[in-house]
Amino acid sequence: MDPTKLEAIRREEMDIVKRRIDKIFKAGANVLLTTGGIDDLCFKLFTEVGAMAVRRCKKVDLKRVAKATDAIFVSSLANLERDESFGSSVQGTCEEIVQERISNDELITIKKTGARSAASIILRGANDVMLDEMERSVNDALNVVCGGGAVEAALNVYLEAFATSLASREQLPMAAFADALLVIPKTLAKNAAKDSISLCGKLRSFHSLVSEEPKYKFAGLDLIKGTVGDRKSAGVLEPLISKVKSLKFATEAAITILRIDDLIKLDKVEPRGGDECH
Repeated sequence: MDPTKLEAIRREEMDIVKRRIDKIFKAGANVLLTTGGIDDLCFKLFTEVGAMAVRRCKKVDLKRVAKATDAIFVSSLANLERDESFGSSVQGTCEEIVQERISNDELITIKKTGARSAASIILRGANDVMLDEMERSVNDALNVVCGGGAVEAALNVYLEAFATSLASREQLPMAAFADALLVIPKTLAKNAAKDSISLCGKLRSFHSLVSEEPKYKFAGLDLIKGTVGDRKSAGVLEPLISKVKSLKFATEAAITILRIDDLIKLDKVEPRGGDECH
């Protein structure tokens, strides 16, 4: 290949990169976060205009940033007209992005996001094993649902309404599954020596009015007073992961039992007359 042509190809590639960066600058963006790498030439162009570029970000982190800043995750500048464009509609907003040093690590901190409030929890520990355990504990503490039978009653009301929308025999098992969920609040009421039928009826009536009064979605059994109350304000909460796993395991156990078509029972063998055991 002719060396002069090779050099022309390299210059054209550089020009393409420059045009793409110019489109980003002209749209008003001054911070760029990407999952890939960034060439030194691109860093130079960003530095000249006083912009920030961060490379090799995790995709899951970028999605969270996009959600908090009301940005759109862009994988390419190409549009439907076979051209390249970058507009303000895909950009997010925040008041400040700074690089801070916490312990021995450098972190990019995004403050006062425009779309919705967001927060980060920084955990510090002696080793990775301790940090992993701390992360699981924090995750369990943050992802919780209301206790006192609130989840089961809400699922019961939803599944019964969904069952009525079915016009086939699937309606029957769906309604039976919904009815089985009430075993939890009924058992809680019985263990507290309360009227389980009356309390479960009140609990279902509260959750059936969630569309009109959203605050009723936190309704659960108050087994001390024997009434239905707001379990969120009372601090009666359960880890979401344990609730989901309990429902999954119970459902899988029921499906396993229903798959048994026949039962073979062996009659007890009677000893024949005259036989003696020694």
